[in-house]
Amino acid sequence: MKIGEVSLLTNNVPRLAAFYRELLEVDGDSSDPVHQTILAEETMLTVYNDGTQKNNRNENICLAFTVEDMDKAYEKVLCMGAEIIEDPKSRPWGAVNMSFYDPDRNVVYLRSFPGSSLVD
Repeated sequence: MKIGEVSLLTNNVPRLAAFYRELLEVDGDSSDPVHQTILAEETMLTVYNDGTQKNNRNENICLAFTVEDMDKAYEKVLCMGAEIIEDPKSRPWGAVNMSFYDPDRNVVYLRSFPGSSLVD
């Protein structure tokens, strides 16, 4: 079994989809206000409005993305205007992590593993 999709529920699909397209550096021209696919590799990231009002207190989920260059990624997130939760910090297990909020206040982590490559 494989995870087929991670979907972020939101009241503002175009805004949240544009944020993730910029963050993930993926092209897309959808203006659908209900459902947009952001990343379609092995697992899709979608942004969806299921018609219910969201409270944007997303306290039980976070997204994590692995990046090659944490300094570059950190600068990008700052330029995007995202609210930083924690600046990049080395962890005991060898990763460097940072966290921030997306426009709906979902927690997003970026992580890098210095000395390793993302390419297999």
